Order: sequence, then structure tokens, then C-alpha cells
Amino acid sequence: MTGKDPKTGRFTAGNKFWEARSTHGVKPKFESADDLWDACVQYFNWVHDNPLYEDRLVTYMGDSKHEPVSKMRAMTISAMCLFIDVTRTTWDEWKKTRADLSDIITRTEAIIFAQKFEGASADLLNPNIIARELGLADKKIHGNDPENPMPEQQVTVYQLPDNGRD
Repeated sequence: MTGKDPKTGRFTAGNKFWEARSTHGVKPKFESADDLWDACVQYFNWVHDNPLYEDRLVTYMGDSKHEPVSKMRAMTISAMCLFIDVTRTTWDEWKKTRADLSDIITRTEAIIFAQKFEGASADLLNPNIIARELGLADKKIHGNDPENPMPEQQVTVYQLPDNGRD
């Protein structure tokens, strides 16, 4: 997953995220907060160590060649769940029911939020996509919502004085 095929020196297509996973076994149980934190940190490190690559055509003094350019990989809760081998439903359920994991879950979600927000702020990630993902997008009302109605327009009609002209 280095971006280049060592034999040909060419950029390798795609990535194999689905093959990456934490080392916590086939079905980790996360009996302690430390176990869950260790798995989450493995995900953070994997994201850092495996950037996405863009193939750019670089021209210098008339010579053109393709060069891979590393791009920041955005962290997501869903990808982290895949990495640590739990479903998103399980993660959300733990958030509600596992008091022993709540600090780790809150910290993990804050780290993922901060990574995306800071990456978008520095223009390393697409700000429009990240703003929507984080719920930060501007919202405009285009119609009348019955639960939040728009104020009625006041219309004033002026009548011109009739000066005896028809």
C-alpha cells in the first residue's frame, strides 16, 4: 500500500482498505476500555500511514511523467468500525449502554471530528463534503415548512389619487 509497484515503479490503482483491520482477532469483544482505545489508535495510525494517492502528470523542461501525490485520508466512524470489526449499530449501541466505554467512544468521535474539520480547514480535504458530513453546512429554506413557517409577506397597496383623469 505504498502507492507504487516496486517492480514496475508505476502507481498502483485503488486501495485495499477492506483488508486492513485491527489486531484484535476475528470478532473483538473489547472487554475493557483500554482494548477499545488500542484498536481505535491502530485505526488512527493506519489512516496516517496509508494516505490516498492522486496520479498527477508532471511536466518539467518538456519531459512529462506520472507521479503519485499523497492526499490526506479522512477518518470516519464507519471506516473505523470496519477496521475494528464492529458494526456501526454496535458502536452506537455501546455509546448508549456501555458506560465503561463511553469515555473512549466520546474521545474517538472527537478525534475523528477534529481530523476532518482541521483537514477541511487547511484545504487538505474537500471543505464542502466535510461540512455536510459534520453537519456544518448552511441551510436555506426553499419552501414553507409547517413546523417552522416563514413569516407572511406584508403587501401594501397604494392607490394613486384620481385627479379627474380617465
